Amino acid sequence: MISYTIRRLLMLIPVLIGMSLITFSIIHLIPGNPAQTILGEQATPQAIEQLEEQLGLNQPYFVQYGNYMMGLLQGDLGTSLRTKASISSEIWPYLAATIELTIFAMVFAVIVGVNAGIISAWKQNSLFDYTSMLIALIGVSMPIFWLGLLEQWIFAQNLGWLPAFGRGNPRDPVETVTNFYLLDSIINGRPDQLWTSFKHLILPGVALGTIPMAIIARMTRSSMLEVLRSDYIRTVEAKGSHTLSVVYRHGFKNAVIPVLTVVGLQTGTLLGGAILTETIFSWPGVGRYVYEAIGNRDYPVIQSGIIVIATIFVFINLIVDLLYTYIDPRIKY
Repeated sequence: MISYTIRRLLMLIPVLIGMSLITFSIIHLIPGNPAQTILGEQATPQAIEQLEEQLGLNQPYFVQYGNYMMGLLQGDLGTSLRTKASISSEIWPYLAATIELTIFAMVFAVIVGVNAGIISAWKQNSLFDYTSMLIALIGVSMPIFWLGLLEQWIFAQNLGWLPAFGRGNPRDPVETVTNFYLLDSIINGRPDQLWTSFKHLILPGVALGTIPMAIIARMTRSSMLEVLRSDYIRTVEAKGSHTLSVVYRHGFKNAVIPVLTVVGLQTGTLLGGAILTETIFSWPGVGRYVYEAIGNRDYPVIQSGIIVIATIFVFINLIVDLLYTYIDPRIKY
């Protein structure tokens, strides 16, 4: 297990280097001049040239890339061209907001999707099976922006049960410690803020988790149907084991690897693809942070934001690979 983990970690090095090189190259192919954007349309060529020299934008491509990689190795993501602030400190509150939303969405998706898939396979061709798979099909097909607006219209505007925007009450802001509002509310001993933060998570979390939930349900059902037809399942049933034990303990344990793959991929996708949800619900996440940087031609913020999200995605896949070996020890051989 240790040697397998070390090999997988060493394999990440060329992946991360290639990812940073591709990201850096694509960002520098974006039309527009950052110095021109910062100084405005009326800036003189001399002023633009001076700012380019000050920011190092007139240096050769590989020199700029080398300087950027040296900064990354030291934990420095660079400085925002627009705000002049350190990106390492500036990006964390946005990243924490996105991670909190993603975790909530994936917990919802996994709990609902896995159990719906298991029961659908167990009760194949029943009314529950047809209904749940129809809902899963609708969930995969439904545009996330339409679902978000529908949620706001029903639960926020008409029923008034849940807030439609933001992360918390602006008149009673959470005193940030980790920038995870649920955790900070617990640390500060504020159950009222905990409940408020949780309510703000529900609508965007459900909207964001609907597509992964549908995909997980369909994958779980497909995997479970194959396992439940196996000879060893019939043997366990013949021994008189309880039905739930047969389905969950013996069946799902052997069907979980494809499901785990989908969960890992969907978690990484949500971290980088939550921009629509964050826009609709005014959620101050990293997607909106990078989107605004694109409009401002803030190259360091764009490339650092992409690299941070991509790095998290890579490590999520690493965790999934290691879980494979825990679930099925034969994989590491």
